[in-house]
Amino acid sequence: MTRAQYDFSGKVAVVTGGARGIGRAVAERLHAAGATLSVWDLAATARGLEDATSYQVDVFDLSAVEAASTRTLAMLGKIDILVHCAGFAGETVRLEETDPSAWRRIVEVNLVGTYNVCRAVVPAMRAAGTGRIIPVASLAGKEGTPNASAYSAAKAGVIALTKSLGKELAGSGVVVNAIAPAAVSTAILDQMSPAHVQTMIEKSPLGRLGSTDEVAEMVLWLASESCSFNIGAVFDLSGGRATY
Repeated sequence: MTRAQYDFSGKVAVVTGGARGIGRAVAERLHAAGATLSVWDLAATARGLEDATSYQVDVFDLSAVEAASTRTLAMLGKIDILVHCAGFAGETVRLEETDPSAWRRIVEVNLVGTYNVCRAVVPAMRAAGTGRIIPVASLAGKEGTPNASAYSAAKAGVIALTKSLGKELAGSGVVVNAIAPAAVSTAILDQMSPAHVQTMIEKSPLGRLGSTDEVAEMVLWLASESCSFNIGAVFDLSGGRATY
């Protein structure tokens, strides 16, 4: 199997949600490619990632995000790459059956959290004249997944935020692009009913879930200088499911 090779030596990468799932796979691949890591996660752990720093952060808590950004910059001197993976799906139930506070929390973490993290990191990147920001959206944000109205709405917002911020930063040296995975084999699927997960699998022409390593592979390309003319774009990882 032939894979692209990347060298992120000398680069500082922040990975939110980096303790597990997609974030963990991304953190491991960046670390293996030489990047210095700062992991921001509710679990506050970067075990197994030698020399990585970690901060316990709820991305909806702007003060906690700003504190992690300040400490990362003070300790590591810069932030070259931001991969924003933190988020959760919540229950798969019909809109009218959703608890209003649960619906709001999904939007707060997934969408407002994306705003908070970008807001904290962009000034340092803009001042440095270089950077890569990669929010993890979802195919749900493009299609609107039944029984997941809050998650779909939040991820649609992440896609729009990516397009807006990408245009704001165009020409600054800071490049912003999102990825929109379909169902990926992670613990987040445990929050959904088995029937809902099976429906997502059946929608894929490949007939399977994606892997976290497949997501990380695309993230590494987006974080590299090989990606230079894509601004505010959204890259699908859907096994052929995406139609636009």
